[in-house]
Amino acid sequence: MNEIHEIDTLCHFIDREHDLRDCVIQGLDLGEVEVDWDKTSVEGAVFLGCKYPSLSFQERLREGGALVFPRLPRLPYVPYRPNLYTREELGEGWSADEDNSVDKKIYDHFESNGRHRCHVLEALAQRLHDHAIDDALGDLLSGKLDGKGPKKVVAIMGGHGTPRTDPYFRKVVQAARDLTRRGYFIASGGGPGMMEAANLGAWIANADDDFLDTALRIMSKAKTYKDRDYVASAQAVLDLHPDGEASVAIPTWFYGHEPSNLFSPYIAKYFSNSLREDGLLAIAKYGVIYAPGSAGTTQEIFQDAAQNHYGTFDFVSPMIFLGEQRYGEETGLFAALQKLASGRQYGEMLGLTDEPDEIVQMIERFIPVKYEG
Repeated sequence: MNEIHEIDTLCHFIDREHDLRDCVIQGLDLGEVEVDWDKTSVEGAVFLGCKYPSLSFQERLREGGALVFPRLPRLPYVPYRPNLYTREELGEGWSADEDNSVDKKIYDHFESNGRHRCHVLEALAQRLHDHAIDDALGDLLSGKLDGKGPKKVVAIMGGHGTPRTDPYFRKVVQAARDLTRRGYFIASGGGPGMMEAANLGAWIANADDDFLDTALRIMSKAKTYKDRDYVASAQAVLDLHPDGEASVAIPTWFYGHEPSNLFSPYIAKYFSNSLREDGLLAIAKYGVIYAPGSAGTTQEIFQDAAQNHYGTFDFVSPMIFLGEQRYGEETGLFAALQKLASGRQYGEMLGLTDEPDEIVQMIERFIPVKYEG
């Protein structure tokens, strides 16, 4: 099914084919299109949130066999958006003195319109939005956006409250940097703490090794996202190194009080936390790294284990634990997982270490394989 997100693409398609059957036309102002609609077949086409020159025009599309989804009013977000967010888009309106950002406006709307039991139209709009993010994320990971081919995704999970001065924050930055240099594509939950460390590491992969120390020194002035200069110190690093390597951040407005970190050019932000978490683990075909975290990270560990255990997405992927004390002595989680995975394919893809270099070696050694049951 062809997806059309730009006026020029639509005009070229119609001029060449006069055929929009089974196409999806998303978020366009059709009053700007100078084509002969009478000669264009629209049977089976889907028009999502477009702007139409008249009601009669919409009726003509329906009579031609198209399905027309209307624009939904009074929303601070676009349910049918064709692409991922950028930090510039979400951060528009932010200042150190007052947060009037797009990100904050969407979060406030989400909170005030019932994050758990919202009106049916709001619920539909949120689900349409999250489907659009799914679709745009697929375009990124397939290589459609940059022409560089499918991404070898490695996800990094861990505590959102980990301060920037924590030694494991540095270890995650180093591991993400070195994996990016070896051609892997880092994905994180997109928030602060270990998530920020993951995206930061990917961003500075094309910088000199000593830039890691420079970045952490600047960012240590605001240790956690609750500190006043948290965003400003991250921006200072971006100003010093504005052209970093790409990764993807996948946050959620369910935890919208936590800022999305600034170190990914691609932000796939969801309303539904459950869809976001399951999807983040699912795309990490080349492995998931677990830095120290609390209950949320523990939930993700066993969610990932279930995907591997039952071959939910057809592949079995590495699970690497960074933190011998946390996952060995303190919680016993690694031993529990070893017992759970005994005799299963993913039982051979588990690793526990304190060293970023060993993480990279494990990811390169534990190649993902097809699930065999």
